Amino acid sequence: MIISYCVNPDCSEPKNHPKLKKCHSCGSNLILNNRYRAIKMLGKGGFGATFVGVDLTVVGDPLCVIKQLRPIADDAQALNTAISLFEREAKTLGKINHPQIPKLMDYFADNDRFYLIQELVNGQNLQREVKSQGVYGELALRRFLEDITPILKYLHSERVIHRDIKPANILRRKKDQKLVLIDFGAVKDQVNTQLAKTMGQTALTKFSVGTMGYAPPEQLAMRPIYSSDIFALGATCVYLITGKSPKNFAIDPDTGKLLWHENTNISGALSKVIDKMLAHDTKERYKTVDELIEALNLQPFQQSLSQNINNTPSGIQSKHISAEDFTMADATNSQLSNTLSATERLEKAIQERRKSGNKQNKLTSIKWNQDTFLTAVNNGKKDFSDQNLQGLNLEGGKLNKCIFRYAQLQGVIFTEASLSQANFYGADLSNTNFSNANLMQTYFSKTNLENSDFRGANLVGADFTNANLINANFCGANLKNAKVNQQQLKSAKVNWSTVFPDGSRHWWKVF
Repeated sequence: MIISYCVNPDCSEPKNHPKLKKCHSCGSNLILNNRYRAIKMLGKGGFGATFVGVDLTVVGDPLCVIKQLRPIADDAQALNTAISLFEREAKTLGKINHPQIPKLMDYFADNDRFYLIQELVNGQNLQREVKSQGVYGELALRRFLEDITPILKYLHSERVIHRDIKPANILRRKKDQKLVLIDFGAVKDQVNTQLAKTMGQTALTKFSVGTMGYAPPEQLAMRPIYSSDIFALGATCVYLITGKSPKNFAIDPDTGKLLWHENTNISGALSKVIDKMLAHDTKERYKTVDELIEALNLQPFQQSLSQNINNTPSGIQSKHISAEDFTMADATNSQLSNTLSATERLEKAIQERRKSGNKQNKLTSIKWNQDTFLTAVNNGKKDFSDQNLQGLNLEGGKLNKCIFRYAQLQGVIFTEASLSQANFYGADLSNTNFSNANLMQTYFSKTNLENSDFRGANLVGADFTNANLINANFCGANLKNAKVNQQQLKSAKVNWSTVFPDGSRHWWKVF
């Protein structure tokens, strides 16, 4: 049941009937700014709280995020200063327009508290992703950096420092798997920094300055600069590849460097990039995002490309691609476009090497069979990104929410398997058998599904954006609410028993 949630931090019973306008417990207004009603708390801290809310002035009461900020101000003068600073910083955020940053829809002050109303993004944050699916490997980390750095570059071009980059503030958007940067510390930290200077308070005792372990020294001293975000991004990388908060690692007493390298499978070249991101001395750190992007693009072909499995069960052997096996010459000979990203060039060159049949420099990867795969699944492994699973018989497998990004899955038998909310982004699924499988809300964006068999499959809510469906068989499949266009369906096989995205069976309309 939907409720009205009281946003008064001192309220003892915040849950209210959805029709009430005043809290039954403390009497506070439940309708903010005559427009927004909070319905669920997402989280809270010393400086405020975050809620899911509804906009009552728009038809359908669309969802939004309500961020409540409580300034640390002890008197009227300080409060007026805080209000002025809040409005200035909120206006700055309101000018930001980027598809991977939630839009600021509204802002206002109410009862000595500040509110930001933002677009609600449906997705899981990277902290939860790592906890549920395991730590990142090298290619996954590179994809992360290639997706997040343009967002940060845009933000800095707008003269905004995020101030609170960490895994919990980066979402993987469900609809397209893109990263979204949320929960700016810019407003609260800027307000508190100015208040600290005005009121003479010390930074470490009263004012919020970011998240420990992710905030660099200059930010803790209330002097954040653009490269402070680069430090926080480096600390985020450490979490993604280790599963541990940076504050839980020891510090080298001689150099001050974070000792995070042990038990990771990241190449030396990429490790050096992360170390430079984490430099305490701002003179030794990357000063701009462009410098970081350049460093990442200079060394994509010098890494070892370790293919170790996270949570590898006994009996599965991992093999490595060394720098000698894969050189810059491979990229040159493959005639790759200069406009491709480093990771795309890398992946395409690897694919060409696999196809080349060069016995002297043969590219090897993990050898999977049905038993080792199912053992890994039973041991809790969910992420099979980049793996070669061609030809496996996984009939009837329980594989809900498994991740197969960029995996080789040609000819795999998924008959009657449970694959709801699985992620096949960029995978090769040609000649794969999905007949009678449960594929509700499964993500097939940019996959190759040529000659695949979906007869009788449940594809309700599945996403086929930019997928190749040439000769895919959807006879008897349920595609209700699926994201698939007319042109894709024309290239596939359908019949009178196919349920189309609009719920109809008018198969002849496709042609």
